[in-house]
Amino acid sequence: MANSMTSIANIPRCQIIPLPNQATSFQIDGTETLRWNFGNEYSRPFFYPVNGPHGTSLVRLGHPGAPNHDHHRGIWFAHNDIEELDFWAEGKDNQILQTQWLAYEDGDDYAALAVQTEFHAGHDPLPIIQQEIVAVMRPLDHGQYTLELQTTITPTMASLTLNKTNFGFLAVRMAANISSHFGAGTITNQAGKTGEPALFGKSANYIDYSGPVRSKNHNESIEGITYFDHPSNPSYPSKWHIREDGWMGASVCRDGPIVLTPSTPLQLRYLLHVHSHPINHQIAKGLQKTFFNSPAWNVLKSKRRHRHLDILPVVE
Repeated sequence: MANSMTSIANIPRCQIIPLPNQATSFQIDGTETLRWNFGNEYSRPFFYPVNGPHGTSLVRLGHPGAPNHDHHRGIWFAHNDIEELDFWAEGKDNQILQTQWLAYEDGDDYAALAVQTEFHAGHDPLPIIQQEIVAVMRPLDHGQYTLELQTTITPTMASLTLNKTNFGFLAVRMAANISSHFGAGTITNQAGKTGEPALFGKSANYIDYSGPVRSKNHNESIEGITYFDHPSNPSYPSKWHIREDGWMGASVCRDGPIVLTPSTPLQLRYLLHVHSHPINHQIAKGLQKTFFNSPAWNVLKSKRRHRHLDILPVVE
């Protein structure tokens, strides 16, 4: 009986669980940490909730005070000027659609998801961009975790221009209570500078947004998200669009356009650290070093039975 129970209990710590209504759950030890939502009713896919160590979401849907910002959904990829087409705001008749999940990977050290999305302009059935997204969640101590995000953006036309803009590609809308305006949060960069005036439009290796949350047992604590740029990104160290109202994003095209071709796609890599307590820069710099030294990810034909594709580190 003991051997039987041991066998039954041999379940990976980290799992990707498909859900109804076009959603996918990331779980650690059977508890959801975050959820990927890709329903066709949305303008683009997004992560929500993104739960902190005490089980409450650190991100929100929409702006706390501006109804014209309903495109702010948790954590998402978008850009507001692709060949003069806006894939950022709502009501522009453009849409980013997930067309296929590619691979799910469960394990004790991490769980990973790979999906394919397409950028559709208006009602044109042919996309202008094919986008691959890899998301890798790794558990840390005390309910903390990291989410590594890699996206590869490939045009379907001979040449495509991502025009100069503050908006794109990876955006994070923090919960109102963590916002420094609507709540009691703090925005900080790697040098310890704080506040929107000191950080908006400035280069940074990483930005942290932390503030008070109320846990399910009604106690208050400090939690937050540290958002790391990567040296392989063309804008590194990126200039940041950051707001006291509760959102942050590394601006890939803030200083100028980027031209893509099918043979020269754009690959971006980011790391998000979901943590308890105010930012600890020693921990942040350790995670940054590990991230900088880690390989990118490939989605390749699988050699394992009953699998089409695998998510594997790039081997140099």
